[in-house]
Amino acid sequence: MPDTTTPRGLLLTPGAGASRDHRTLVAVEHRLAALDPPLPVERVDFPYRLAGKRMPDRPPVAIAHLRAEAARFAADLGVGTDRLLLGGRSYGGRMCSMAVAEGLPAAGLVLLSYPLHPPGRPERLRVEHLPQVTVPVLFVSGDRDPFGTPDELAEHAAAIPGPVTRVTLPGAHDVRGRDDDVAAAVADWARTL
Repeated sequence: MPDTTTPRGLLLTPGAGASRDHRTLVAVEHRLAALDPPLPVERVDFPYRLAGKRMPDRPPVAIAHLRAEAARFAADLGVGTDRLLLGGRSYGGRMCSMAVAEGLPAAGLVLLSYPLHPPGRPERLRVEHLPQVTVPVLFVSGDRDPFGTPDELAEHAAAIPGPVTRVTLPGAHDVRGRDDDVAAAVADWARTL
């Protein structure tokens, strides 16, 4: 019987201040390429970055771009977007979670350094869409992330009805020096799907 559930690829997006070549995204791609069988990764930039702008796209623009990129990548792999994992760092991960909450079919979400709120502004939460996320979710965050503490993440991730895995690493928002650990967490989780 053919396998119709195992993820066939990961569409990976950067944070607001970075490009598709961010070191963590590259580390994740290399680690997933080493799996048996390998899991293809497509690292993509958002429209503002492609246009040479500094200000991140508003969610409707970013989500429309994600839908188009997911459809293109899925077509390249010969599957539907429901066979793709979607994710990214910070802003990129948040845009992916919003796209899935709005109905973009996906196999799961890989959310690295998820920004629950702006630094120092815990009252400005960005979590209203999480109850609409029903796919498996992986969160990988630093234990000193000013965009959301491990306790805050645990509290708000509980609103997600699908299965949630949380991995906490030493570090702040960038979990500097832990790219291999982030990549290993993604690979270990992807193997369970």
